[in-house]
This record gives sequence, structure tokens and C-alpha cells, in this order.
Amino acid sequence: MGHRRVPHTADVRIEAWAPDREGCVSEAVTAMVGSFAEVSPARPAETVDFRVAPGTDEDMLVAVLDEVIFRMDTEGRLPAAADVAAVDGGLDVRMWLADPDRVELVGAVPKAVSLHELRFAPGVEGWSCAVTFDV
Repeated sequence: MGHRRVPHTADVRIEAWAPDREGCVSEAVTAMVGSFAEVSPARPAETVDFRVAPGTDEDMLVAVLDEVIFRMDTEGRLPAAADVAAVDGGLDVRMWLADPDRVELVGAVPKAVSLHELRFAPGVEGWSCAVTFDV
């Protein structure tokens, strides 16, 4: 499992990988938040659970990342970690939200998930994804 930020001309682009699809979604959440905030010193203040309806793998990945952006915009909360499980063709997501007083912003905050050059698929050694965020 892992993730990294990759160079992009105007926006933010991340790559994530894991042995399974759900782990890759979790790593993508961590990579996205890590691209603009330092949450590691923040203790999780609460958890939030939500379900993503069945769809294509790409659509479900985007739905999870959109939910992170929505919660950030409406509640000012960021996930310190996320756990993703497959359920009835969709995804169950639990996010541990960081205490906002302990989060340090270190980059441009994403405004939306771009579908341009979105990639999410299994490979020889597990699942990987690449996502661009509009900032």
C-alpha cells in the first residue's frame, strides 16, 4: 500500500496503490488529504460513516473523494484515515475525522475531482489509481 503526489502543471495529481480495490480507495483518500494538509499530528475527533452506491470502480472512487471534498467544504473536517469495505456491490466508508485545530494546511485545497485522465484498475500486483484534483 502507498501513495504519492505526482507533478502536474496547474492542478494536483496523486497516485495510490494497494493489494485490493478498497485499500486503494483508502490510500487515495490519504493521498488527497496529504496533498494539502498535515493531519498526522491530529488525533481523530470523531468518525463518520457513509455508503457509496454500486457503480463502476471509477465512479465509486470519485464518489468517495467527492464526499471528502463535500465534508471539508461544509464542515471543515478532514479524514485522518479512512477504512473502505465492499458491501452489496457498493462501498461502506468509515472516516476518522481529524481535530481541525490540529490540522496544518500545506498546499492548495482541492475543489473538485477531475475525470480527465482518471485511472483506477487492477494490475499484476494489486490495484492502482491516478486522480487529478482541480484546485
